[in-house]
Amino acid sequence: MALLALAAALVVVYTYVGYPLLVALWARLGPFPTAAREGFEPAVSVCMSVYNGEAEVARKVRNLQALDYPADHIEILVFSDGSTDATRSILEHLAAADPRVHVISSAERVGKPTALNRLARVATGEVLLLCDVRQTVDRGALRELVRSLSDPNVGCVSGSLVLAGATGAGVYWRYEQLIRGYEARVGRMVGVSGSLYALRRTDMAEIPGDILLDDMFVPLRLALATGKRIVLAEAARAHDAACDDGREFGRKVRTLAGNYQLVARMPRLLVPHRNPVWFPMMSHKVLRLACPWALALLFVASAGRAFDGDGGDFWRVFFCAQCVFYGLAGMGSAAGRVGALARTFVVLNAAAVVGLFRFLRGSQSVTW
Repeated sequence: MALLALAAALVVVYTYVGYPLLVALWARLGPFPTAAREGFEPAVSVCMSVYNGEAEVARKVRNLQALDYPADHIEILVFSDGSTDATRSILEHLAAADPRVHVISSAERVGKPTALNRLARVATGEVLLLCDVRQTVDRGALRELVRSLSDPNVGCVSGSLVLAGATGAGVYWRYEQLIRGYEARVGRMVGVSGSLYALRRTDMAEIPGDILLDDMFVPLRLALATGKRIVLAEAARAHDAACDDGREFGRKVRTLAGNYQLVARMPRLLVPHRNPVWFPMMSHKVLRLACPWALALLFVASAGRAFDGDGGDFWRVFFCAQCVFYGLAGMGSAAGRVGALARTFVVLNAAAVVGLFRFLRGSQSVTW
């Protein structure tokens, strides 16, 4: 039991503490230089899929229209995915006022992957900028993204999603962003922010219609096929509000079900010599899927030792510490900042379990 508890603890500690420290050291000692150059201004096609976005779509289109980029080098393509509100009429009004705005619509919901495929087929820009309707993008974000793509060794570049708010999910996201930043500095990111990322149109392959995570499928498929790097433009920021734990749970279930789906669809991700981002993929993504089971094993194994007459004080204290932690998680924000963080940690690991079952049953919908 002691060996099982030790093995489980090592998995959890390495995943959440060891790997971040290791990749931070890697970024310091062996950064990947990006040969970006100023003045690179290719034509850009913005691709955005919207469902029932009447409250946000006009603001977002105006936000995109105001980007610091030559007006004659940018087109804004918006797909209304089976919207039943005023989204389409709002978009048509915006398109009538600005010839750069083009509207494509579907009477039925088809999901974001199919929407992006349709937008990519009509796009004329050398670069595709993919974004979502909810977030506000900094005026200089597009220039930052495009600058990275001036390096032919870079295949996909992510913007930074900045979440406002002091929720546990917001704190977790800042921790996640630190890891992504370190991975980017060594050219080994394993995904991008779906709210803001860019790639060359020639590198945008067809996305299967049932893919749950375009923001991982697109860059990882590109990395596997070409060996091009996935990097982060930290100054290219998109802004959103942090979710509470209830909304974050649903979002994370979808994300983690999508991680299982990606590994099943692209098993080469698990092969070291076939996947140029194998090490961060295993450390950052795959081990996260194993952590809920390691935590359960750690709790059971330490309980067994704590109630064993020969277990000793260490195991009793260790087991009690876990009980306190999960108790704080149950209380959430009522237990202060520590309780909120504990709750978020438990919610995210619970989401990995639910995500697995939804993947196995095929019940996670591609629509949002």
